[in-house]
Amino acid sequence: MTERITSVATIDVRFPTSRHRDGSDAMNPFPDYSAAYVILRTSAGATGHGLVFTVGRGTEIQVAAVQSLAPMVVGQPVDALTADPGALARRLVGDSQIRWLGPEKGVVHMAAGGLVNAVWDLAARRAGKPLWKLLADLTPEQLVAQVDFRYLRDALTEDEALALLRAAAAGRAERERRLLAEGYPAYTTTPGWLGYDDEKLARLCAEAVRDGYGLIKLKVGGNLADDVRRMGIARQAVGPDVRIAVDANQIWGVPDAIRWMRELAAFDPYWIEEPTSPDDVLGHAAVRKALAPVKVATGEHVHNAVMFKQLLQADAVDVVQIDACRVAGVNENLAILLLAAKFGVPVCPHAGGVGLCELVQHLAMFDFVAVSGSADDRAIEYVDHLHEHFVDPVRVTGGRYLAPTAPGMSAEIVAASVTDYRYPDGPQWTRRPAAAGAPSA
Repeated sequence: MTERITSVATIDVRFPTSRHRDGSDAMNPFPDYSAAYVILRTSAGATGHGLVFTVGRGTEIQVAAVQSLAPMVVGQPVDALTADPGALARRLVGDSQIRWLGPEKGVVHMAAGGLVNAVWDLAARRAGKPLWKLLADLTPEQLVAQVDFRYLRDALTEDEALALLRAAAAGRAERERRLLAEGYPAYTTTPGWLGYDDEKLARLCAEAVRDGYGLIKLKVGGNLADDVRRMGIARQAVGPDVRIAVDANQIWGVPDAIRWMRELAAFDPYWIEEPTSPDDVLGHAAVRKALAPVKVATGEHVHNAVMFKQLLQADAVDVVQIDACRVAGVNENLAILLLAAKFGVPVCPHAGGVGLCELVQHLAMFDFVAVSGSADDRAIEYVDHLHEHFVDPVRVTGGRYLAPTAPGMSAEIVAASVTDYRYPDGPQWTRRPAAAGAPSA
């Protein structure tokens, strides 16, 4: 009998990170790292796992969006889905009625990504490979067939994408060997949450250096005097040779971003991340021009490949930050990686939120092996929160991600954690109230 998808379970899982202000920044002072967790089940008993990262309230809306798309997946033959996830991606993104709610942005687009990623996880499990390896083993022609070029051809054509991938094929085996032997560079945001006190900031900065990180990131944008003081503490703790990136999480308008960053210039910031609205392409270009040589980084809230295309065309970004859950899954992230390679802009993925490190490591490692062929000025964000809740958690040592070897996309959450942190009826939520100001309770 033909193996088919028999069910899609979508579960609201929330972790009360607001209680210790883990994840706090200028725009999100009390986040509860959460996920709409997706589990595909097949008639043969196989599973595929995906998730959509959220920060508390509204996760129930994300769950509903996934459920609204689930009928397009249930009943589908598994062989066809896993052989061509791009066909599913186009079907989910292009549904004429649900697309109206985007189009190609927001909760419906992210819901499509959760399902598409779960199919890729299923495909990798069936192949017995980690996702990065499954992708790297595809031919250039197979990879290009997974990308929807409709809105991209003015910046990147199918032929150009094929040429990029074919050029990278020559050194693929050696880069894979290096990846398995040496891992992939990481940077850490663990020291820099805005809600941490000065002592914790200094201690965690010093620990990051001892742990081998050459780049740390601080949240900024709450109060200028506090940012100046905190940057001074961090610079003293890490010394002159460790890079310090800063992240405003969209809190500023363009003039404020320029003014504020000029006040922080004495501390040699490496990049300013999300200096203004993620939709303001020309604003990012203006900030970049005014603040050079400080780099401009963005991407975690850039909602589709078209916006990345425009950021690159407008010379508005120095660092592309893909996110495994913001866009419509692996296929659209493949398009973004190809665009970044075409424009010669390094990719430093956004991670940190629950499951984001686990998922996005596969995309960055695939990029190194099979697309850009480079790890120069590239690093995956790392935060040391919540990895214990995953069956195949990330492994970081000496400031480097070790390549995952287990089959899949590393998205499966430990069953006991799903039970404990399910919202609102899991014991972690029924036994204790949330912190004051927390979004979920």
